Amino acid sequence: MPKNNLEVWLRGPLPDVPPLLQPIAHALFQAQEELHEYLSDFPKNLLWQRPADVASVAFHLQHLTGVLDRIFTYARGESLSEIQMYNLKAEGVENTEITVQQLIEDFNKQIEKAIFQLKNTNEATLTEVRGVGRAQIPSTVIGLLFHAAEHTTRHLGQLLVTSKIVKQSII
Repeated sequence: MPKNNLEVWLRGPLPDVPPLLQPIAHALFQAQEELHEYLSDFPKNLLWQRPADVASVAFHLQHLTGVLDRIFTYARGESLSEIQMYNLKAEGVENTEITVQQLIEDFNKQIEKAIFQLKNTNEATLTEVRGVGRAQIPSTVIGLLFHAAEHTTRHLGQLLVTSKIVKQSII
């Protein structure tokens, strides 16, 4: 089997990513690859469809980007900005001006930022406590980073199922 047909985690270590953060980077890159593979030709008119009242493909794409941004912000020990709060409130609010490619590009940019942060995360800080949200619920740097990857894969799965269902509805 050619190396490029292997899942990301089987392709070996990613350059400059600390060893303990490799699984997080692998998961994020895997999600990115699958998103590109399955949504490259997704019709814009289906972005906001909600079969059986589940979340739309557009919501999942916005949420994937937003969660990475927010959770990685908490991992840095920072509070959310006004722009991040605005984007959170806008997730899932229908906007017919948004395109599939725009949402994918937003996700790509966020993956790039996340990988940059992983590369610059000192492994000695992974068990440091970080507060989440206004209530400052305690977590750790590695807990937040792992959750961001786990949450990304969970929503990607939901997105892929929803996209398949709404595409089948037009056949």
